[in-house]
Amino acid sequence: MKKENSASDLVAEKLRACRIIPVLVINTVEEGVKICEILCNAGLPSAEITFRTSAAEGTIREVTKRFPEMTAGAGTILNTSDLEKAVSAGAKFAVAPGCNPKIMQAAEKLSIPFFPGVCTPSDIECAYENGARIMKFFPAEASGGTNMLKALIGPYKHLGIKFIPLGGIDAANVRKYFEMKEVIAAGGSWMVKQEDVTAGRWDIIEKNVKEAVSLVQKDVK
Repeated sequence: MKKENSASDLVAEKLRACRIIPVLVINTVEEGVKICEILCNAGLPSAEITFRTSAAEGTIREVTKRFPEMTAGAGTILNTSDLEKAVSAGAKFAVAPGCNPKIMQAAEKLSIPFFPGVCTPSDIECAYENGARIMKFFPAEASGGTNMLKALIGPYKHLGIKFIPLGGIDAANVRKYFEMKEVIAAGGSWMVKQEDVTAGRWDIIEKNVKEAVSLVQKDVK
């Protein structure tokens, strides 16, 4: 457990430095590599590559080879099979929309930092009981946004739990989450819209990513 905590702490430090984690739904490995190249060049070397498509595993494997400085994680991990694929591909962390003790236990055995999804007190207690100290607050805006997260933090503040909010977050509201010291980073897909990827509008994606980096630079920690 001590080793896993150290790995989680290291990943947390890298994600805190980025502050924003682009959430990517990748259709082809080539597409994923191009997006991650843009992210790294723009100064945002982090990504949650979701296991919603068959290209996720291959993308993580290729990205970790080409961009070793990037903190590339696996998202939408709903079963242990995908978790094992993510670890094999070299994912630095894994994330799920919900809190599944079976997957959390498997992540511990595989020594990969795993951030379960929570949006209720019961979720938080389940995640904490199974070893999580960093949790994904999801769906953030639909669950009540910053007001809900502040309310959830209250009873558990003394436990030192940290959060990564995701869901409905964009350039207009992301900095409100940064005002809470319990938030280490926030995830969002607004920088890399699927229609821009499909059309190959890499210049627009690059512009969006650079604007996101600018938001981080303006953030007062």
